[in-house]
Amino acid sequence: MKPIQVGLLGIGTVGGGTYNVLRRNQSEILRRAGRGIEITTVADRDLERARRIVGPDVKVTDDAFAVVRDPAIDIVVELIGGYTVAKDLILEAIANGKHVVTANKALLAKFGNEIFAKAQAKGVMVAFEAAVAGGIPIIKALREGLTANRIEWIAGIINGTSNFILSEMRDKGLPFDVVLKEAQRLGYAEADPTFDIEGVDAAHKLTIMAAIGFGVPMQFERAYTEGISRLTREDIRYAEELGYRIKLLGITRRTAKGIELRVHPTLIPARRLIANVEGVMNAVLVKADAVGPTLYYGAGAGAEPTGSAVVADLVDVTRMHTADPEHRVPHLAFQPDQLSDTPILPMDDVETAYYLRLRVQDRPGVLADITRILADHAISIDAMVQKEPAEGQEQVDIVMLTHLTVERQVNAAIANIEALESVTGKVTRIRLEELGKY
Repeated sequence: MKPIQVGLLGIGTVGGGTYNVLRRNQSEILRRAGRGIEITTVADRDLERARRIVGPDVKVTDDAFAVVRDPAIDIVVELIGGYTVAKDLILEAIANGKHVVTANKALLAKFGNEIFAKAQAKGVMVAFEAAVAGGIPIIKALREGLTANRIEWIAGIINGTSNFILSEMRDKGLPFDVVLKEAQRLGYAEADPTFDIEGVDAAHKLTIMAAIGFGVPMQFERAYTEGISRLTREDIRYAEELGYRIKLLGITRRTAKGIELRVHPTLIPARRLIANVEGVMNAVLVKADAVGPTLYYGAGAGAEPTGSAVVADLVDVTRMHTADPEHRVPHLAFQPDQLSDTPILPMDDVETAYYLRLRVQDRPGVLADITRILADHAISIDAMVQKEPAEGQEQVDIVMLTHLTVERQVNAAIANIEALESVTGKVTRIRLEELGKY
């Protein structure tokens, strides 16, 4: 049988990894797919680099649109990234009857609804395992492996750059800015690290997982996003003393009022497995009704880990290439006409526990004023630590952990606390999740 012909758009880090994995494991892949898979054309702006990677047997061009319009190409792999040209290329590929494999989480989170609708109408597949958590097969797990289950919640460390920074801050006691520069030197962080450190990248990935887990459309614009740039080594140390680790978590949860969709720094009990995921590694914890908790751990980025996911999608598409479109796995796990209109819960309505750190004057009555405000807002204290003032200092840190409460109440209480004459500066608030017993 004639091999499947693949056009690869972009042969940078992930594109190169994809090409190498496919070439190295060609015989294994043939046995699994039942048909050969060949990258026959590569489009890249750097023609010289592309030719060095693929050699003389693969056509190289700088015209990506020529590839998506080429009638000989069966599958287009989009590894360019971004919102603009990549979207045009994917839509053009679909219009030309090509299946698409992409690692572009930002594009899917923002425009996935449109892209999937076009693919459905044209009878082609869009596969995107590599868009979330690199080499971890979390999309397949959510979309197929857990299809018998009602997903209750998903919590993930899904940005390796932020996880590396937090790990280094905790292990070495260094401030955020110093560790960020080290991450950039090592190539873990971009020159402009905003998407990583402000939680945007994680929110893209969480949006995709929430859509698949709960059968709702992509709703990135409704995701609450808060990054790690304001975290201090003091808070990381205090959390450790209290038995917690701080991680940038993406959390999506089904509730009676709607679906939570939020990314933010989170205290997790240090004994939880996910709290011990360090460095650039990723992990996703899924709680479902039948199977219970399942944990997925591995490399969330990198040339060959992400390339592994791209090639897995190529094998899936090859297997289903001639299948009736009505009998393929739906893009978002649920049949397109069965997606739910369950609302995304505003952050003000989310219920969780909190870590609060206050800098106050070391004098009688201060603590009573603070606890009275918390009580007035129905906030119950779970634990509290008051630090001894440094020699010659008249101010002291108070750290409190609360029981579950609604975000709106905490926001109001913080505003009242900060208005106290005895409180210096802003109250530091970090959300806390027990994550069951997992």
